[in-house]
Amino acid sequence: MGIIKKGEKAPNFKLKDQNGKDVQLSDLKGKKVLLSFHPLAWTNVCAKQMQSLEKNKEKFKKLNTVALGINVDHVPSKAAWAKSLNIKSTKLLSDFWGHGEVAKKYGIFSKSQGFSFRVNIIINEQGKVAFVKKYPISKLPDVKEIIEVLSK
Repeated sequence: MGIIKKGEKAPNFKLKDQNGKDVQLSDLKGKKVLLSFHPLAWTNVCAKQMQSLEKNKEKFKKLNTVALGINVDHVPSKAAWAKSLNIKSTKLLSDFWGHGEVAKKYGIFSKSQGFSFRVNIIINEQGKVAFVKKYPISKLPDVKEIIEVLSK
């Protein structure tokens, strides 16, 4: 299948956030959506990636953007992790069951490792993919680059 490409329609999904509330992509139509996939909670680079979303929540809001962190950890783990990182506004979604199902839909699930690659995907207001970038697992994505893309 391969990684989703710019211009393709973003597959819809419904996942629970760290508070156990449903978040459905189709409900966010009319807004830009940043899907910030990260491999595993409780790891250093992933923590910094999610903290950068929380730190820039006002910029995202001004750019009509909802930033979502997504990985395969289950809801209780996401809740404890969000609390430990002091993340209060950013929704951290659990792609736990079916294991990595959303990451698979977007072509970014590593079957051999059991988690998603580190990828940022921007979906435009019409539900189409506007930006896709895969990062090395050990590299922190540059949130300034994402804000720049969203500003265009």
